[in-house]
Amino acid sequence: MSRSPDPHGTGEGGGREGLASPPLSFDAEILALLPQLRRYSRSLTRSDADSEDLLQDCVEKALTHRAQWRGANIRSWAYRIMTNLHLNTRRALARRPSVGIEAAETTAAPIAVSDPLERNRLVQALEILPKEARAVLMLVAVEGHSYQEVADIMEIPIGTVMSRLSRARQMLRQTLQEENVIHLRSPR
Repeated sequence: MSRSPDPHGTGEGGGREGLASPPLSFDAEILALLPQLRRYSRSLTRSDADSEDLLQDCVEKALTHRAQWRGANIRSWAYRIMTNLHLNTRRALARRPSVGIEAAETTAAPIAVSDPLERNRLVQALEILPKEARAVLMLVAVEGHSYQEVADIMEIPIGTVMSRLSRARQMLRQTLQEENVIHLRSPR
């Protein structure tokens, strides 16, 4: 006995035939990326509250637009979503500037470093970097992305990634060296 084609595209099992569905591990892969995405969102926003909002928006967008994922590198895809969301938010705020309650919040998340003064110096040195340079530095040095992945995430040429990274490292090194100098008085 033959069946007539279903006009709505649902097969016998109620699933969609002919439509590419993401692999079953999609949710698990997004879940595994949460710590990395959280660190990156924190480095972009420099605010715990804003970074959690950005992370939530990113995960929500990734889950609702999972059909747009091409099955390649889910990590780069998620970072691109977060970067674009952050840039869109910055542009919107530039058009309508406002000051929130958390405006005074500048404390970085605790990092397991043996010397708290060293950690504070590093956080301060990172915060004075330009946003674009800090983002590239965080993606390469902390998150372990390749230059090409960062170029794809930020939608910039790979040469720009390399120059921003070089400048960020140089500025960081110079800032930390300047703070490492202790001026002593000469004995009389």
